[in-house]
Amino acid sequence: MLLQLERECLEVYRRKVEEAANAKARLHQSVAAKEAEVATLMAALGELNLHSPIQKEKKMAPLKEKLASITPLLEDLRTKKEERRKKFADIKNQIEKISGEISGYNYPNDTMISCLTLEDQDLSLRRLTEFQTRLQTLQKEKSDRLHKVLEYVNEVHLLCGVLGLDFAQTVSDVHPSLQRANQEQSTNISNGTFEGLEQTINKLKSERRIRMQKLKDIAGQLFELWNLMDSPQAEKNIFSRATSILRLSEPEVTEPGVLSTEMIEQASAEVERLTKLKASRMKELVLKRRSELEDICRMTHIKPDASTSVEKSNALIDSGLVDPSELLANIEAQITKVKDEALSRKEIMDRIDRWLLACEEENWLEDYNQDENRYNAGRGAHINLKRAEKARITITKIPAIVDNLINRTLAWEEEKRALFLYDGERLVSILEDYKLTRKQREEEKKRCRDQKKIQDLLLTEREAIYGSKPSPRKSNSFRKTNGYRANGNGSMTPSTPRRNSVGGATPELLTPRSYSGRQNGYFKEMRRLSTAPINFVAISKEDTVSTYTSVCDSELGSPPHS
Repeated sequence: MLLQLERECLEVYRRKVEEAANAKARLHQSVAAKEAEVATLMAALGELNLHSPIQKEKKMAPLKEKLASITPLLEDLRTKKEERRKKFADIKNQIEKISGEISGYNYPNDTMISCLTLEDQDLSLRRLTEFQTRLQTLQKEKSDRLHKVLEYVNEVHLLCGVLGLDFAQTVSDVHPSLQRANQEQSTNISNGTFEGLEQTINKLKSERRIRMQKLKDIAGQLFELWNLMDSPQAEKNIFSRATSILRLSEPEVTEPGVLSTEMIEQASAEVERLTKLKASRMKELVLKRRSELEDICRMTHIKPDASTSVEKSNALIDSGLVDPSELLANIEAQITKVKDEALSRKEIMDRIDRWLLACEEENWLEDYNQDENRYNAGRGAHINLKRAEKARITITKIPAIVDNLINRTLAWEEEKRALFLYDGERLVSILEDYKLTRKQREEEKKRCRDQKKIQDLLLTEREAIYGSKPSPRKSNSFRKTNGYRANGNGSMTPSTPRRNSVGGATPELLTPRSYSGRQNGYFKEMRRLSTAPINFVAISKEDTVSTYTSVCDSELGSPPHS
C-alpha cells in the first residue's frame, strides 16, 4: 500500500512537474513571442531604443513579471502601429488622388505608393516624412496647375464673351470638370487638359482675328458710306460699338459681344442698306465728290481733270452711257491722285507762299511810301515803321527766293518727269516772266531817277535866271491822293491796290495769283499780287516839274527843254 501510495505520489509529482514545466515553457514561448512582436513593431516604427530596458531586465525578472511588463508595451506599440498605418493610408490616398488628377486618372507610377502597397514593414517616422514631403510637392504642383488652369479658363471666358459664344459648352468640350456647375468632380489638371485649353484658346484667338478684320472692313465701308450720304449722328451712334474697334488693337478688344455674329450681321445689313440708298442718290454723290475734288484742286492750285466736270458728269449720267458708280470711282481715284500730288508739291508750295508774302509786303511798302504823313506821330505809326523796316529786308530776299524756287521746281520736274503747273500755267514760266518784268521795272526806275535829276537841275537853273516862284510841289492842284487810309488798329493800309504802273510805261509784275486771275475762273476773288514800278511820290514830283516847266516856257515864249 505504502509503495502504491508512494508510486501514486510520485506520479502526481511528476505530473505536476510536467505541468509546471509546460506552463513555464508556455510562459517562455509567450514572452518570446511578445518580445519578438515588440522587436518587430519597434523595427517597423523605427523605435529601436525603447527595447534596451527590456533587455536589461530580462534575466532578472520572473517570467510572469516579464510577461506583465511586456504586455502593456506591446499594446502601446500595436496602437502606435495602427495610428501610423492610418497616417500612411491617409497620405497614400491623397498622393493617389493628386497623382491621378495630374496624370489624368491613369495608373500612377509612383514608387512610394508602390512600396507602401507592396511592403508594410517600414512605418518609421523617416518614411512618413518622405511621404509627407512627396505629398507637399504634389500639393504645390496641383496648386500651380490649378492657377494655370484658372488663367486658361478665364482667357477662354473672355474670348467667348467677346465672340458671343457659349462658355460652358466650350470648356465642357475640353473637359467636363472645368464647368463651375460641376461640383461633384474635381477640376482636371492633367497635361491633356492643358493641351485642350491651349488649342481652344488658339482657335478662339484665330476666330477673333478673322472676325475683327471682317468687322473692321465693314466699319470702314460704313464710315465711307456715312460720309457720302451725310448720315446723321444718331444713325451712326447705333453702330458705335462696331466702329470702336477701328482704333483698338486685337488684345484691347474686351467688350462682350462686340465680335459676335449678330453684331457682324447687323453691320453687314446696314452696309447693304446704305449701298442700295447710295445707288439711288448716285448722281448727287458724284456731284458732291466732284465739288470736293475742285475744292482740293483750288487749295493746292492744281487744275482739275476736265473729263469729270460738273457739266460732263451730268450729261453722262443723264444719257445713261456711263455707270454712276464707275464715274464716282473715277472721281475718287482723281481725289487720291490730287492728294498724293499735293503731298509731293508741299515743299514748293510753301516756298511759293513765302514768295507771295514777300510780294504782298513789297506792295504794302510802296503804298506806305506814298503816304506823306507816314512819319507823323499818329496812332500806330511806330507799328508801320517797324513793319516797313521788316518789309525792306524781306524785299531784298525776293530775287534769291525766286531763283531758289526755280531751281527747286526744275529739280521736281526732273524727278517726276512732268511739268509743275500752278493753276494750269507752268510755274517756271511764271517765275521767268516775273524776273523779266521785275528787271524792266528796275530799269524804268533807274531811267526815271535819271530824268528826275535832269529836271531838278533845269528847275534850279530857271529859278536862278527868273527868280524863285511858289513851289509847285506844294500846290494842291498837283497833289495826288495816296490811296492810304487808317484801319481800326491805327496802322495805315492802302484803300485800293494798284495793279498798273503810271501811264502804262512799265509792265505789270505777274505772280501766280495774277496768272490764275486771268487764266482760271476759280480764283477771281484772290488778289493779284503786283507791284507798282516806281514811287508815286517821285512821279508826282516829276509831273509837277514837267507842268511847271511847260507853264514857264509858255510865258517866256522859249522852247521847252528836252
